[in-house]
Amino acid sequence: MSDNTITRAQLSEAVYQEVGLSRNESSDLLEAVLEEVAEALAQGEAVKISSFGSFAVRSKGQRIGRNPKTGEEVPILPRRVLVFRPSQLLKKKINDGPVSKAGK
Repeated sequence: MSDNTITRAQLSEAVYQEVGLSRNESSDLLEAVLEEVAEALAQGEAVKISSFGSFAVRSKGQRIGRNPKTGEEVPILPRRVLVFRPSQLLKKKINDGPVSKAGK
């Protein structure tokens, strides 16, 4: 796990610092937002967060895969996957931002 991972606790603390709610209220607000996003995605709805990006659920059909060790063909069952598309503003911020230690 990376040292640069942002946790729920850190997000909650950021809400506390920026908005001025109590720590408990900030935590409850964050949990409510994440639950709402998760519920919408579970129901197959797209979630767009302005200036950040959009999340959507995509259905993938069955296909044939290959076991890399044995070369044996195996069916990959149909499934739903979560996809994220960053906004142009987020892409610009990432590309114009400081170079991280991992990027060196």
